[in-house]
Amino acid sequence: MSEPFVFDPRSEFCKTPFGAVPCGHEIQFRCRPLFCEAFTSCTLVMHYEFSGTCRQVELSPTGPEGERTCFFAAVTAPEAPELIWYHFRLRRDDGTGCDLDKTGYRSDGLTAPWQITVYAESHTPQWFGSGVTYQIFPDRFCRDRLPDPTGLVGDRWVHENWSDAPAWQPDPDGEIRNRDFFGGTLTGIASKLPRLAEMGVGTLYLCPIFESASNHRYNTANYTKVDPMLGTEEDLKNLCAQARTFGIRVILDGVFNHTGSQSVYFNADGFYPSVGAAQSQDSPYYDWFSFHPWPDDYDAWWGIRTLPAVRENSSSYLDYVIEAPDSIVRRWLRCGISGWRLDVADELPDGFIKKVRAAVEETDPDAFLLGEVWEDASTKIAYSQRRKYLLGSELHGVMNYPFRTALLNYLRGGDADVFREAMETLRENYPPAAFYSAMNFLGTHDTARILTVLGADRVPETKAERAAYRLSPAERERGEALVKLAALVLFTFPGSPTVYYGDEMGMEGWEDPFNRGAYPWDADGGSLLPHFTLLGRLRSQLTVLQRGQLHWLFTAGPLLAFARELSGQWTATVVNASDWSQVLAIPWPSSQALDRLSGQTFAAADGTLSLDLPPRTGLFLT
Repeated sequence: MSEPFVFDPRSEFCKTPFGAVPCGHEIQFRCRPLFCEAFTSCTLVMHYEFSGTCRQVELSPTGPEGERTCFFAAVTAPEAPELIWYHFRLRRDDGTGCDLDKTGYRSDGLTAPWQITVYAESHTPQWFGSGVTYQIFPDRFCRDRLPDPTGLVGDRWVHENWSDAPAWQPDPDGEIRNRDFFGGTLTGIASKLPRLAEMGVGTLYLCPIFESASNHRYNTANYTKVDPMLGTEEDLKNLCAQARTFGIRVILDGVFNHTGSQSVYFNADGFYPSVGAAQSQDSPYYDWFSFHPWPDDYDAWWGIRTLPAVRENSSSYLDYVIEAPDSIVRRWLRCGISGWRLDVADELPDGFIKKVRAAVEETDPDAFLLGEVWEDASTKIAYSQRRKYLLGSELHGVMNYPFRTALLNYLRGGDADVFREAMETLRENYPPAAFYSAMNFLGTHDTARILTVLGADRVPETKAERAAYRLSPAERERGEALVKLAALVLFTFPGSPTVYYGDEMGMEGWEDPFNRGAYPWDADGGSLLPHFTLLGRLRSQLTVLQRGQLHWLFTAGPLLAFARELSGQWTATVVNASDWSQVLAIPWPSSQALDRLSGQTFAAADGTLSLDLPPRTGLFLT
């Protein structure tokens, strides 16, 4: 054997099984230094992060393999979930030697160890990872009436013109209060279910819908009440029921780290007739918040005083949100929703998330629990604590911001192999069910619009300039071509492809609130809408795209090619992100290939498909 690596955890020669392992399962290691290095012993050194223990295992020599010496050991993973960091210690008979880690041979004692995620096997609903998700900012999607904000919490006002730009300038006090509403409704969303079904949508993810003083509704005023401008509890039940007839499920945003200062719980302005924590220390909600001293100084999310932070370990808060028979988590599941997305999961203690998961599964065993995590969720540290999101008792899946970051970097001139490496790191670190249940996306309510990101030649310096910015015809043409490539990768990659409302219509906009405009129902969507629709249908129809194994075919420079394989089905996604033509040959298991995007057919010869790829071209081959 002449493979160049001494140890590669992604190679079947060196480590099986690939990636994360269930508790108690066997892991086999093979370390293969060159024979000329004269190493006679090899020790596997493992540090268990959660238990704080260190374990050393001697690998047994299994004889030379060509120019290499092979050492082998089989190790049983711990019975409890764990994060293992490991490296190898190689020694010669004379006592000399070195350590081996990700960077190669080291003699300085400093290591960059490999990682093994050890997880408890548990049920993960497959419907989320299999289907297309569509994210809706409820106030801006569809209205069927012009609402009256009179008498509602918050000093609200409504845009009569649906095509207005969102208000973005601060008020006289310098505050941006997000009090301009467009009046989207739950019944408006329900009226568009046929169109969403045509796009292959299987899940609707709704940003917060509960009563709130702000248009984004992340400062919850009352968890028990749908915001009256959106509709009623009955409207939510009807939406969920109607969606099910189209094969679509609904998940809601759970904002449980903080409430609004104008809430029934805090009631800073006295809007509610009941007594909030800001009004009396005898309030039933006083224990939910941390005052120092009461009432003017209190913990708030990122110091924003309109978002007082809750004490997630408060027994009355835990009972109210999670544990009581009619808790918030349980009651809305019983109303017909199919899961929760936990806002700012980094801010929620592991014990809190674990309780939410238990309540979700007790109420609906097939409901899905998603978390907002911006980094690799297997190694995330928040508040000096290594998090346990994906180890089997907390989240089913997380938002895949690393996917977006890596894909956009590639499409803006980066190396496709960097994208591959970023995704392989996640595939290696995540339990398989979590990898296939990741929420992949090109944009959300917290990011600039994908068309603007990929089309704009520059980022304007001032907010006023960004508010007025519109892509030029040349920028838009380039942006649309790159968005089509991004969507192709999104819809054919493992995980749930997620579309932020209006991206399929080519909506533009920089950061909040410019990325939260009203849906352009009077527009035709140009070439993007049919592209997204076709990809969504393919995703919903082809099982291989939902659960198929991932194979990398070619990743270098502007060229990206990967395959999905399942039960004899084989597809390939091929992308040329450059501004010039490219030639690429990929392995192909049959005599012909059909590009499902253009209808063009290609002939293969001797198991190879040779492709001439024009600039900014994408193919989806079956």
